[in-house]
Amino acid sequence: MVTGLSPRQALAELTARLAKAGCPDPAFDAAWLLRLVTGRDPRLDDTPLSEEEAARLGSLARQRAARVPLQYLAGRWPFLDMELAVGPGVLIPRADTEVVCEAAADRVRERPAPRVLDLCAGTGALGLGVRSLVPAARVTLLEKSPEAFAYLRRNCAEQAARPGPAPVPVQGDVFTWQDSLPDGQLDLIVSNPPYLTGAEMAALQPEVAFEPAMALAAGADGLDFYRHIAAAYRRPLRAGGWLVLEIGWRQDEAVRALLTAAGWADVGGQPDFGGNPRVVWAKKPADENNL
Repeated sequence: MVTGLSPRQALAELTARLAKAGCPDPAFDAAWLLRLVTGRDPRLDDTPLSEEEAARLGSLARQRAARVPLQYLAGRWPFLDMELAVGPGVLIPRADTEVVCEAAADRVRERPAPRVLDLCAGTGALGLGVRSLVPAARVTLLEKSPEAFAYLRRNCAEQAARPGPAPVPVQGDVFTWQDSLPDGQLDLIVSNPPYLTGAEMAALQPEVAFEPAMALAAGADGLDFYRHIAAAYRRPLRAGGWLVLEIGWRQDEAVRALLTAAGWADVGGQPDFGGNPRVVWAKKPADENNL
């Protein structure tokens, strides 16, 4: 970027640079970076870039051209009616996950002070999203990765200022955490677990390759986490409590089959905004004794 360019000139130059680098939506990225650096709308303010603004924009442009995710460069990203801290070491919250939040919230909206557990929480998008839609929810969010947990703690602290019980971040492993939970206390468990296969991990888009493999990879068939959650996390739910899962677009039938085989009831789901399978839900049978 050159000092003295108008915002419109800088926007055009940045868009062309990102398009040449192969960024999927260079105009969107360029506009976002320009607002991030200058705080100005080039349609309304034509004040030339200062030397400091030009230097910072140039640095961000080089990183984005190297396919560093735009969300990591921004440091914060909108999700539902929130803005979540995000950066290297944590999975980026995506718009499709908002569908999962809404499906989960619908299942506890009428319950007084529902108890909610978010497994593999990352930024906390799912659990905090349910809380934003159901402010009375008492939400605990579990994350194993120290890097991701730092973002989770920050987001929980920021969201605690909103009405309702404060969200509780906990560092722990989804494969053992069920042993610390009492029987029949939860109304809802939500999770966006890792679900990519080995082949999918090898074919990631450049931006996704920057995200932590720990939050993405789930064994040869991508179902390792679903198998464990289906088998181990029905006991902590109340009879009639719900499990709501985000899935990969090819996993709908497989995840439904896992849940059915594990004894869950009312297994169903819905697509995301693009029409792809995205959510699978299941209920703990209302007449089931805790196992």
